[in-house]
Amino acid sequence: MQQAITYEYWQDISASFTTDDHSKGALSVLEWAYHTYNEDEIVYASSFGAEAIVLIDLITQIKREAKLVFLDTDLHFPETYQVIEDIKKRFPALQVEMKKPHLTLDEQAARYESALWKKDPNQCCQIRKILPLQEAMVGKKAWISGLRREQSPTRKHTNFVNRDEKFTNIKICPLIHWRTKDVWDYIKEKQLPYNALHDVNYPSIGCFPCTQPTNEDADSRAGRWQGLTKTECGLHTNS
Repeated sequence: MQQAITYEYWQDISASFTTDDHSKGALSVLEWAYHTYNEDEIVYASSFGAEAIVLIDLITQIKREAKLVFLDTDLHFPETYQVIEDIKKRFPALQVEMKKPHLTLDEQAARYESALWKKDPNQCCQIRKILPLQEAMVGKKAWISGLRREQSPTRKHTNFVNRDEKFTNIKICPLIHWRTKDVWDYIKEKQLPYNALHDVNYPSIGCFPCTQPTNEDADSRAGRWQGLTKTECGLHTNS
């Protein structure tokens, strides 16, 4: 087992991976990640979107029984829960944790107000996503994410290996150089299951109250929190 990296070296390590292979560096990054961190030190926080399906297939080529956490907000589309079941069948060795918030939706409504996501979506995300992931990160030195640079302006400077101030660990993003076409070519080539909402103009899929379909020319994050300046749930920002 290699010594886990410290914050001082993450930029050098991120720059050390080449991107001239068929996975644009993703497999090399994942091989490094699972050799650097033991199974209790690293987790893949998966959305089960298109990028997630690709990452799951790549990860299982290296570690079939990898640990994966899904933030089950109780507000996901039925199609999302369906693709999770499909993935479990396709990759039965995966260790999938369905991480729920401490507050049920009824408890959240009683403490704050009904449909909190309408008045204060940041607070809703804090309760139902950020706090659960913080709990899932206890003892973890690194986590894997499916961020791609092409997805939005807020993600265009993402590196393979990133210092994560919010969770005080390392965030590993193997797919930063993949484009949308690369993702879908891979899914079709491998005949992987995916969320059916992608076929009806949902490029990015989160909780159903805060996710809308988009037109084909829109930013891939345009369907999230429409009408607001919010484009991230907070998992990938340091504030």
